[in-house]
Amino acid sequence: MPTRQRHRLGRAPPEAVTGGAACWQNQSMFDDLLDANRRYQTEFHDSGVLGAAAKGLAVLTCIDSRIDPLALLGLRAGDAKIIRNAGARVTDDSLRSLVVAANLLGVTRVCVVQHTDCAMVGSTDDEIRARIGAMRGVDATGWDFLTTTDQLATLHDDIELIESCPLLPPDLQVGGFIFDVHSGELVPVDT
Repeated sequence: MPTRQRHRLGRAPPEAVTGGAACWQNQSMFDDLLDANRRYQTEFHDSGVLGAAAKGLAVLTCIDSRIDPLALLGLRAGDAKIIRNAGARVTDDSLRSLVVAANLLGVTRVCVVQHTDCAMVGSTDDEIRARIGAMRGVDATGWDFLTTTDQLATLHDDIELIESCPLLPPDLQVGGFIFDVHSGELVPVDT
């Protein structure tokens, strides 16, 4: 079985930062990103945007690449806290981020934005475990992928998890939405 190639993360050695020859091992795999960042730096200026959510908004949405949460909500960098995971599910980690955002970073409202044609909808965890286990050649038992066969019921349940969290303010506004990846429409869901 092939081993996963590891890449060093964290602080670059001084010679890598200054462009010296002793750079990161296997860096070429990320050259396109580093090149893009160099172009970005030429236009970059510190906007002075604070770490708080300027519009008091947190958005929990899916990792699906068709979703651009800032664009679909008419927002700019600094307006909202964006939390993403497969299926836009309320997990312990997304709740942790919401607790920090609502208590320390100015968030007063939360949009949970799921979407059409989601890979986490219409399958069961057992099916996903079997597919991924077969692909990787390992047993995926014990992994919770949080799939759903009833997206609306799941969205309602996830919103209830947010609303019942004792570490979140009782006046936090929470809304559920389905984003149509084909039309761009954001549909509010009665919660």
